[in-house]
Amino acid sequence: MSRQTLSFLFLAGAVVFLLLAVATLVPFPSTTISDLGYYTLCPFAPWSTLMLLFGAGVSWALRRHIASQGG
Repeated sequence: MSRQTLSFLFLAGAVVFLLLAVATLVPFPSTTISDLGYYTLCPFAPWSTLMLLFGAGVSWALRRHIASQGG
């Protein structure tokens, strides 16, 4: 797998993680209240949001590392 392809996959992963993190905070009619104090799409918000943002950060860092290797 080429560096360019791998870099693109990590970028796509970071974007997906970021979009999912935002989606966990969207107000949504559900049966349980999140720790934020309102009904969200994900009842584990903000903890799930933080984990998804961490995943996006790791993916972005790996992409930057691959890009810095040259080639």
